[in-house]
Amino acid sequence: MANTPLLQLSGLRKSYNLGQPNAAEVLHGIDLRIGAGEFVALIGPSGSGKSTLLNILGLLEPATDGSYQLQGAEMAGLGDAALTRRRREALGFVFQFHHLLPAFTALENVTLPALMATGRVTAGERARAEELLAAVGLADALHKRPGELSGGMQQRVAIARALVHGPALVLADEPTGNLDTASSQAVFELLRAIHAERGTAFVLVTHDPRLAARCDRVVELVDGRIANDGPPPG
Repeated sequence: MANTPLLQLSGLRKSYNLGQPNAAEVLHGIDLRIGAGEFVALIGPSGSGKSTLLNILGLLEPATDGSYQLQGAEMAGLGDAALTRRRREALGFVFQFHHLLPAFTALENVTLPALMATGRVTAGERARAEELLAAVGLADALHKRPGELSGGMQQRVAIARALVHGPALVLADEPTGNLDTASSQAVFELLRAIHAERGTAFVLVTHDPRLAARCDRVVELVDGRIANDGPPPG
């Protein structure tokens, strides 16, 4: 693992409804270090805090206490504009539901992050989006809308969109959970191929033990604490 980790959490805690009778702490002092280029599964039962932890890693919500360093910079205390910039520069997201815009073509959906960031899409950004769609097997579907694509193909568009700005880390929340077995395997193999070819780090939340077993490292969260962290068993 690299001396300077891609991300490092130290004593990270998350509580909701602070100061109210129903206050609850859901993450209890998480220490986690992930190096550049790692492929990590995050597993655990429902209610263990996986989604909360992923939201914090994705700078979508703040921790209540503790430290989160991303690429060596502390994230705690940053304002909304700085967090948005860091999220846009360093992170990519793939969700169980692809969140594609139905009126946009596959190509337009992939270039959407650039459009939202600057209000326009350059020729270079469009070319990169076309290259990524070809890389995920959709060279012939650039101008098709989501409704014309299968579930697995839509998820491939979402993966291309997550990669279009060259993030160091992709956070994938049950990316195969809404797909049939064959499509699930194909999407997972695509993620592993992207990891191998581009060196992109992945944190993959999954309930599927078969997928977790094919990751390089498995972090198990139980009741808001890391119960196990290491290579998959076997």
